[in-house]
Amino acid sequence: YHQERLKRKEYAINESINYFLRDESIGAETDSIVMLFDTKICELANINSLDINIYSLSGDMLISSNPELHENHIVPDKLGRTMLNAIERKPEQLLVKRKTDTMEYLSTYDYVHNSNNEPIAIINLPYFDTKSIHEKDQEKFLMRLSQTYFFLFIIAGVIAYFLSNYITSSLKAVGQKLKSIRINETNVPLKWKFDDEIGALVDEYNRMLEELEASAAILAKTERESAWREMAKQVAHEIKNPLTPMRLNVQHLEKTLKTEQSEKLREFTESMISQIDTLSGIAEAFSRFASMPELKSEEFGAREIIQRTAALYPEYNIQFHTEDKDILLKGDKDQLVRVMNNLINNAIQAVPEEREPEIRIGMKKREDHTVLISVSDNGSGIPDEQKDKIFEPRFTTKTKGMGLGLAMVKNIINGFGGEIWFETELGKGTTFYISLPGT
Repeated sequence: YHQERLKRKEYAINESINYFLRDESIGAETDSIVMLFDTKICELANINSLDINIYSLSGDMLISSNPELHENHIVPDKLGRTMLNAIERKPEQLLVKRKTDTMEYLSTYDYVHNSNNEPIAIINLPYFDTKSIHEKDQEKFLMRLSQTYFFLFIIAGVIAYFLSNYITSSLKAVGQKLKSIRINETNVPLKWKFDDEIGALVDEYNRMLEELEASAAILAKTERESAWREMAKQVAHEIKNPLTPMRLNVQHLEKTLKTEQSEKLREFTESMISQIDTLSGIAEAFSRFASMPELKSEEFGAREIIQRTAALYPEYNIQFHTEDKDILLKGDKDQLVRVMNNLINNAIQAVPEEREPEIRIGMKKREDHTVLISVSDNGSGIPDEQKDKIFEPRFTTKTKGMGLGLAMVKNIINGFGGEIWFETELGKGTTFYISLPGT
């Protein structure tokens, strides 16, 4: 099959060359042949899908449509004397089977004649079995591909080994940190400099630590407040029990000896009654803090409540300003009165004795339908080291009181579903803000 196919192609190429040379009377000069076939040989090779080599009559390679063939030593650069003699003796084309280190192929040799029917060159048509070539190429490709995959597999294995160690060591570090978490101790957050999946896990761990510390602080605060309430109940009970009979006895003694009491006795009874009243006030403060009544839920006008509360202090310059006439709140209005009383009292007591108190109360309704109430004073301000403790029970900056007022205010505001905070400037005063949900 291959021989017949090669003969057919050779016949077609020879016919094309004869047609091409019908008007040419060139001789066997090398330069003339090269110039003549320089472009034509590639055209014929492409048309017939066959490589073409042109040799001189002495056997030297002149021109080839595929220079790689002789560069890779698949076809010879020079024909030997034996081959030239065989071509000369053969009346038609010479068909031979050639063999290289990598393949076997068929090859034909024949003379090229000019218009005078004189031989001017030797044409060689190598014919490669495409199937065998493809198979060999495929074998080479598969071999190289397998080698490439082998090296890639080794590289991937090494990378996977180090990556797995990296991941497992990172996860072990996170696991050890999780095991060491303690609610009542300071937990150190993890540090991670890469923005990857482990980094996301570390960020989540650190966020959890922050939430845990916040929850622990809330729990500790709740426990402290609960303990203070329980203690306040006990203190109020223990103080109130003896105070009532003591006051009655002192008053009875005062009436009995009214006509004949001396100045010293009068001073003694007045001092006793004053001290008893002071103790009663302390007991009442503890009692109020310990027994916060349940909030009633009713709508009421905030403006009226604040105006009535401010009116209880006519001796002080209390200014109330609001541009909203009808601001309604829902909750227990008595508790709001307690809040305003405490804040106004605190504001008055925060002003040094050498200053005239200037208390300003403001109220407005915000766009989110919450009501903002502010109480400002011109007092001494709150130092930085005391800011975090200002709402704690028992803490006070004043010489009077038990330090329960602002803690009670915060509890009431929380019951309203609101917030309380403050802004302060040393030497100039403090402003407390209350945000309450409006109707």
